[in-house]
Amino acid sequence: MEKINENNNFKVPEGYFDSLTDQIMDKVAMEAPIESKNEGFKVPEGYFDSLEDKIYRKLNEGDTQVIALNPYKKYYYIAASVAAVILVYLGVQWNVDGTPTYSDLANTDIENYLEFDDLGISSYELAEMLPIEEMDMNDMLKYRIEDENIVDYINSNIDDFEELNLHDNE
Repeated sequence: MEKINENNNFKVPEGYFDSLTDQIMDKVAMEAPIESKNEGFKVPEGYFDSLEDKIYRKLNEGDTQVIALNPYKKYYYIAASVAAVILVYLGVQWNVDGTPTYSDLANTDIENYLEFDDLGISSYELAEMLPIEEMDMNDMLKYRIEDENIVDYINSNIDDFEELNLHDNE
């Protein structure tokens, strides 16, 4: 065990707890007021003799009717859930304009899909699938080139028209 601290200032005199209860009872008796006949509550004579019989008679009198405090509570819940379902349905229908079309997609969405999704198709295979007959050069360019601009370019940059190979000799 640890050594008891000798500097402990809390000490109790010897025999203090032996006479403590007697001292407390004496103080309570001195401070208690003198009882008078008019103070407190009185019980009629023989009250507790017949009390048990009275309680048993009241218990056996019959079933009492139970009154529900909120009988329509379940109907409120049903009505609230139906209203919530209708509101959700109308909210979803209101935001839907119809089925999306190809024109609704942004060009960047299509490019990202083709570039980052693993379709297992190379760019050459994708080019083979595109119908070339229906395509125009301006479909592939960002800015539209007018025919007269092409003619001006050819006139200014090409000396020999034979180099162009404009004949359908394939």
